[in-house]
Formats: sequence, structure tokens, C-alpha cells
Amino acid sequence: MGATGTLKAVLFDRDGTLVVDVPYNGDPRLVRPMDGAVPAVARVRQAGLATGVVSNQSGVATGLLTLHQVHAVNRRVDELLGPFDVWEVCPHGPQDRCACRKPAPGMILSACRALGIDPSETAVIGDIGADLGAAKAAGARAVLVPTAATRSEEIEAAELVASDLRHAVGLLLGTPR
Repeated sequence: MGATGTLKAVLFDRDGTLVVDVPYNGDPRLVRPMDGAVPAVARVRQAGLATGVVSNQSGVATGLLTLHQVHAVNRRVDELLGPFDVWEVCPHGPQDRCACRKPAPGMILSACRALGIDPSETAVIGDIGADLGAAKAAGARAVLVPTAATRSEEIEAAELVASDLRHAVGLLLGTPR
């Protein structure tokens, strides 16, 4: 799947992929783009592809965050890297067994419906196995960009692994660097 023909959108994980992961961040002032995120997202848009964010936010379920705080942080991400065409947030915890929390495909399927595309026309970029699992369950392509939080078995299981976000976008667009 390349930018020519079948790829119509790239969905990004938020924390650890687009922005530096600040656990349970409810403060927009703490949002910092990952190295290379700004040009990588711009390159996706320049290729004519839609962009979106799919983000587990279990801090809402546990009471560490409010949805208002999550939306405030998302607005800051939009200011720094956006605007994104679609946002999907799962406020549930792992124990809720919802259909939206990654690695379940719900957020990806919902984002694709909002964009009017099939999941097979979508790629997901994330930093952990749950991101890739959700993509696979939805029928989307996936690229792993490992961070310190990524487990070695997640890297070994990934079909596509990129050294950074710019490399991930290059792999999807057929221009690795």
C-alpha cells in the first residue's frame, strides 16, 4: 500500500508518537511534539492524505483526568501539529472491555467512518503493540515507532518498524527518507 491509489489516511497515536508522553497529562502547557513530528505530519498532508489521532485515555476512567482536560490537551496538539481531520479518544480503562480501547479496533473503525474511507485505506502509526493490534484488527496497515516504553517482543512482532516518525511516514509514502 502506498500513497498512490489505496492509502487515504494516516491515524497517529497521541502519547509517545505525536507528543512526548507525560503520563495522564491534563495540562496543555506540558504538550511537546516528538522530534520530527511537525514535518512528518505536514508531509502526510502534503501527500493529500487525511490525518487523525486515536488515543487511549484511561486516566478518565480512573479519575486522574477529566474529558475536559483531555480535550484541552488535544486542542493544544491541534495547535502545534494540526488541525487533524478526526480525533478518537477512548476514556475507558482496560477492565471496561470496550470496543474502542486499543488493541480493539473501535477507534480506528470510527475514524474511518468519519473520514468516509475503508480501514484498508488507512495506516496507523504508534509506539506500542496495542496500536498495531488495533490496526490489524481493523484491517489497516501499521508502523511501529519504538520508544523506551516499547517492549522488545512488540518490535519483533511488528511488520513495519521505523526509527522515528519521519521514517514511518516515509515508509508509508514509499520514500523512506
